[in-house]
Amino acid sequence: MTKIDIISGFLGAGKTTLIKKLIKEGFNGEKLVLIENEFGEIGIDGGFLKEGGVEITEMNSGCICCSLVGDFGAALKDVLTNYKPDRVIIEPSGVGKLSDVIKAVENVDEDMDVELNARVAVVDALKCKMYMKNFGEFFNNQIESATSIILSRSQKASEAKLEECVKMIREHNPQAAIVTTSWDDISGAKLLEVMESKHSLAYELMKEEEVCPSCGHVHHHEHHDHECCGHDHEHHNHECCGHDHEHHDHECCGHDHEHHDHECGCGHDHHYHHADEVFTSWGMETPHKYDEEEIKKALETLSGSEEYGIILRAKGILQNKEGKWFCFDMVPGEYEIREENADYTGRLCVIGTKLDEQGLKKLFGLC
Repeated sequence: MTKIDIISGFLGAGKTTLIKKLIKEGFNGEKLVLIENEFGEIGIDGGFLKEGGVEITEMNSGCICCSLVGDFGAALKDVLTNYKPDRVIIEPSGVGKLSDVIKAVENVDEDMDVELNARVAVVDALKCKMYMKNFGEFFNNQIESATSIILSRSQKASEAKLEECVKMIREHNPQAAIVTTSWDDISGAKLLEVMESKHSLAYELMKEEEVCPSCGHVHHHEHHDHECCGHDHEHHNHECCGHDHEHHDHECCGHDHEHHDHECGCGHDHHYHHADEVFTSWGMETPHKYDEEEIKKALETLSGSEEYGIILRAKGILQNKEGKWFCFDMVPGEYEIREENADYTGRLCVIGTKLDEQGLKKLFGLC
């Protein structure tokens, strides 16, 4: 029997960092395979995870939850047949819907000797409110479908901010175990214990839930007051593709938008979206050598303005002019640059809505 763990999380939440911690401190002695589904054509994170004998399967041509459902089933069967792992870790795209990935796994469950084990949502404690209000169709689906929710950057949040985050999560998932302790203070083994606990309310009440075939949300039986694709959504009154059109509080991906006009990132007003209808990605491979100050200026621009679109995530691995390698990560309002081992070539990727691809090429000196 192979355990299958799904570790989801919105863009930049810290899924890859969590998986690295679990590999180092939690999955001791297990034969592991990681299936990583990046949104876009340029895979970045897989290279950071190739350690400790972990096999990596990357799927970069689309979301498991969109066009890759059939390909994903075939890839999972190949992994199980060829490697016979003790555990498969699935890291979906940050804009993927966890409920859809769960259904994709359940579709192969009948044919293969597997157990759908942990269903995790990684949530950035500092950006929970922002993403829930503006990209709730995707963000909330991950929370609603998880049996455990692991908060990242909790050590940077005030007590009030952390309590507000937990309260908002509880409105969408009353049962899941929520980890609020800083990752620096908790072991990977303890995190795995929480992820695998079959005694949480989420597992106990799983039989009392159903997944809506139209919208993919998990609905609890006690809430059926209003109709939306035949089911009740108590906390989705003003949402279209995750935007709260009545109340914005000037919060949307870290920037101030005065006018939304009921328009989502794909330019349409409709209830259910696939990720590739709302989000776009731009990425390139390049041998270009950079001055790190160039990258800092570019990331400051992307994290603090909408000059090149609404940027939700930027990441890459590049070589500097001294021949050393570095990687970078950016989410709205913050970024980091750190040293990294050499890779086969430089790569970078930007994800968001309404991207100015030509402008991004100029910003990174690639045209």
